[in-house]
Amino acid sequence: MATERILIVDDEETLCEVLQLNLENEGYDVDIAFSAEEALTLDFKKYSLILLDIMMGGISGIKMAKMLKADLKTAEIPIIFCTARDTEDDMVMGLNLGADDYIMKPYTIRNVIARVKSVLRRTVTHKSNNVHSDKTNIMQVEGLRLNLEFKRCTVDGAEVKLTRKEFELLAYLISHRGKILSREQILSKIWKEEVVVLDRTIDVNITRVRSKIGAYGSYIVTRSGFGYGFRD
Repeated sequence: MATERILIVDDEETLCEVLQLNLENEGYDVDIAFSAEEALTLDFKKYSLILLDIMMGGISGIKMAKMLKADLKTAEIPIIFCTARDTEDDMVMGLNLGADDYIMKPYTIRNVIARVKSVLRRTVTHKSNNVHSDKTNIMQVEGLRLNLEFKRCTVDGAEVKLTRKEFELLAYLISHRGKILSREQILSKIWKEEVVVLDRTIDVNITRVRSKIGAYGSYIVTRSGFGYGFRD
């Protein structure tokens, strides 16, 4: 029997209650929020899936989805949009936000249950297939996250544009966290293909990285006469 917990966010109370009853009959734990504002007060870590209506008063489903996808703590929660809007643009917008499926109203309960099961099944499979990849390709220090596969840096969920050398430098420092790396070590690792590189080049790149990663810039430490490191 399924043990996943699902959150339904929709301002149609009767519809929510019908969905809750039928999903609970399938073995799921189900919570309801009648607005995005109410939903955003909840602890999202306990949810395996969110059924989210687009057209709501106040904060729309689209805006709520953007907020969730921008936060590292909630970005991976699968979302199924449920909406009466039926234009192709709405569907594309929802999917581009990272929604896992899109159900048009009016819908049958059987269809919703089938979609829920499908998305949860894909999510479990994806997590299983990427356990090793996540461990080897992701570096994370609190809200600072580097995806080594896609060469992407995010700070508290917001993407930060780093040059190739800046990205490699930051990754190198984090990979040797708690150690001081000499200028010679950094040059031979990051600028090994360059014929002539001035010491000032390292200083400039360190300054830029510190500035771009905001509060996490303080993690990069300087030891005069020795080099640079990323503190514990």
